Amino acid sequence: MIIRNATPDDLINMQNCNLLCLPENYQLKYYFYHGLSWPQLSYVAEDDSGKIVGYVLAKMEDEGEKSVPHGHITSLAVRRTHRRLGIAQKLMDQASRSMVENFNAKYVSLHVRVSNRAALHLYQDALSFTIQDRDPRYYADGEDAFSMRRDLVSIKKVQ
Repeated sequence: MIIRNATPDDLINMQNCNLLCLPENYQLKYYFYHGLSWPQLSYVAEDDSGKIVGYVLAKMEDEGEKSVPHGHITSLAVRRTHRRLGIAQKLMDQASRSMVENFNAKYVSLHVRVSNRAALHLYQDALSFTIQDRDPRYYADGEDAFSMRRDLVSIKKVQ
């Protein structure tokens, strides 16, 4: 298994992984927007045959001159056949590290469905995210989301 920076050639396969794994789907132009705007922040997991089995799509948030630099995880997916192997954690750690190294990010945020217990376990227990808020009817189907945040200062100290 190889974790590497995503390239423009990977974007269609990342979208395919998204379509197979998640109920929230994005148009291809959204992947290109991330890939062109923040090329150093998105990563893919490739199996031994070169097939993309997971990805993280990430960006930096721009909330004005006085805001604290921080990133956002737009989407994280791992194919069912490759889950519970630590791939999601590796993808998230790599994206977070890249946010710190390239943009001096202080924290990273994300949204997760309140019903997604497996993701909540990953984010809270393995990656030290904390719930900041509950956003009512965040998803298109009306489900609420937890807004979560992970402090990246500890990553910075390890460098």
